Amino acid sequence: MVHSQENKQPKTMYNILFIIGFVHLLNDSIQALVPAMFPILEAAMGLSYTQIGIIAFALNMTASVIQPVVGLYTDKKPSPYALPIGLCFTFVGVVLLAFAPGFIMVVIAVTFIGIGSAAFHPEGSRVAHMAAGNKKGLAQSIYQVGGNAGQALAPLITLLILVPLGQFGSIWFTLVAGLAIILLLYIAKWYQKQIQLIKQKQKHKKVGPAIPTKYRRKILVGFGLLLFLIFIRSWFHAGLANYYQFFAINEYGMTISQAQVYLFIFLAAGAIGTFAGGPLADRFGKRNILMLSMLGSAPFALLLPHVGPVLAYPLIGVIGFIILSSFSVAVVYGQELIPGKIGVVSGLIVGLAFGMGAIGAVIFGMLADMIGLYNTILLAVILPLAGCLTFLLPSDKWMAERLKASE
Repeated sequence: MVHSQENKQPKTMYNILFIIGFVHLLNDSIQALVPAMFPILEAAMGLSYTQIGIIAFALNMTASVIQPVVGLYTDKKPSPYALPIGLCFTFVGVVLLAFAPGFIMVVIAVTFIGIGSAAFHPEGSRVAHMAAGNKKGLAQSIYQVGGNAGQALAPLITLLILVPLGQFGSIWFTLVAGLAIILLLYIAKWYQKQIQLIKQKQKHKKVGPAIPTKYRRKILVGFGLLLFLIFIRSWFHAGLANYYQFFAINEYGMTISQAQVYLFIFLAAGAIGTFAGGPLADRFGKRNILMLSMLGSAPFALLLPHVGPVLAYPLIGVIGFIILSSFSVAVVYGQELIPGKIGVVSGLIVGLAFGMGAIGAVIFGMLADMIGLYNTILLAVILPLAGCLTFLLPSDKWMAERLKASE
């Protein structure tokens, strides 16, 4: 009887997946508020590119450092109500950001937003995993596309709210944070019930065999390489997302509103690529999509600084789609490499990716001040060539054989 229960395919909870995906959109739209404000803050406070990089660093590094710690803790002790509590920190951060009189207060405000994000992401990924049933790839795509769609709202935020209302217009995002908190209270109640069900099932479940020693070294090396490739992708993404709008203003003589169109196309195409990546990986293999994500975007990225303003529109869209097609794929690939560590893997892959993006933002900001924005963009667009290293990742066939040996 127990055997039949264990082999019963769990149901995919689409209602939970869509809610957590939507909350991911709300959470990341608040994060997107910060880079969307860069041109506004630069003009209002006279910030340098380095200071802009430091603000991005404070937001992303706070989230990245804390995320793996949260994931490690919640792998051992799942914490449903960490989700709404985290968004309360975000709420406070938004209020501080709206009233910030200068650079230091802006850094403090985005730190609060970063803490809220760090609490949300590992547990949000766990909720998606628990609600996935036997459709792990699709579930992760639904969850992750919500986040990337939220980030894609940044230029619209600038155009519709920040340009007409200025810095104080960000106060409207307290409504976004409040809605997210309400929805997460519902998710937390569902999550709490799932924990109880899992504990009941574990009483009758036998502990599986450990991963054979011959596989462990390749798993660790493969996961380390995966993290490095994600870092490279994050540096590249940070370079374009944070500074290409300034490049367009300087090189093409555009206004802030006109430059935001490039950013919107880049981020929106990235959100579409995130959702498409899961089904493509199911068809063509996870490692192949990881490879395509980097190497496929390289020629378009190398062309971007040398084309005119019109051709740049479709080109930056293609780059956004391809480079983020591996976003959800990387999470599923990492979870298969190290099964049973959903929170830690999510914290490392998603969290540290933000951290590396933060470091990249600071470096690019310093370079822009030192060698000029044009030369900085030229350096950023060569990063996808590091995708050659994806050939060294364990193949999908090897992953399947290893999982079978561990059963």
